[in-house]
Amino acid sequence: MGRHKREKGCSVTVEEVIRAFKCREPEKRIPVLRMELDYELALLHEAMVENDPHRIDQCKARLRELRREMMMLEAL
Repeated sequence: MGRHKREKGCSVTVEEVIRAFKCREPEKRIPVLRMELDYELALLHEAMVENDPHRIDQCKARLRELRREMMMLEAL
């Protein structure tokens, strides 16, 4: 994922939409996903305080994945 441009909107693949529809209880996944977002944000903060560019990039990539999933689930 070497994209450096700012994401606008939600770019979701057909496979991701199908997977989300197959998920029987997305309302149970959303609270867990929120906790994962909070945790990853805490890790990002720690990486920023430690000035660790590699960990910062890893956290940002994971946050993008979690954001995409959250937007997809909220759209259902």
